[in-house]
Amino acid sequence: MKGVVAFLLGIGYLAITDAAWTCAEAPRLYSVRQVDAGLGKVVVRDAHSNAYFLTGLNWNRLSTISIKHVTVGPAGLWGVGINNVVYKYVAGTFKPSTGLSMLQVDAGNDQVVGVSPSSIAYCLNSRITLSYRGVGSLSWRSLSRRLKYSSCGPLGCWGVDTNDWIFFAQNMKPSTCSTSGWRMLPGRLTMIEVGTDGRVFGVTKQGDVFERTGISTARPFGLNWVHIPMCMAMRHVSYDLGKLWVVSKSGLIMHCSS
Repeated sequence: MKGVVAFLLGIGYLAITDAAWTCAEAPRLYSVRQVDAGLGKVVVRDAHSNAYFLTGLNWNRLSTISIKHVTVGPAGLWGVGINNVVYKYVAGTFKPSTGLSMLQVDAGNDQVVGVSPSSIAYCLNSRITLSYRGVGSLSWRSLSRRLKYSSCGPLGCWGVDTNDWIFFAQNMKPSTCSTSGWRMLPGRLTMIEVGTDGRVFGVTKQGDVFERTGISTARPFGLNWVHIPMCMAMRHVSYDLGKLWVVSKSGLIMHCSS
């Protein structure tokens, strides 16, 4: 814990406290690399670029298409192939799109946001995301920010850049993909995820998990980063309906409750 405290003080965190979460192993799936949860659904991607959907206690493979990032939420179920093609899951299969290539996408709100291979953040408005059925080109709008990972919720969009700096854009309008601009926040994370209720979690380069607390409509970017102790180093996190899903650097997936 001393190492974590020193790290946080060095980069200007506002508070250092431990949040009490109880974790248990999720239904077993080997070599998991990424998890996403939204609207009561959970999807993962493993080291072999297979995407799975959790049904009860069983993981069901979504497709034979190789996927390197998968997401589920109000905008539907989307993925990015190993060739950077964006897919939407329609009628039981991933349908490829034409248009811009992406490295990562997020369906955590009515719009979809993504990050291109050139580290530029983009957005698909809610009309496009909800109506797309796998035919035609997707029209992405630039969000005017260089990022490597992005995620949106009801109060705005969060992202981290290639230097792990954290950014927040307030007043994201799903119908137009417009925002009131980006602001840089204290701390450094390798990835960040927003729940459909607005709670925000992230993982550091060292594998430590944090939650952004103090988020409200009056202060949508929150107040503090709170450390969530884990029994091992983590690589990825997602949150939905009171449950935190975490993937360790060794490929183990767990779920935690506070």
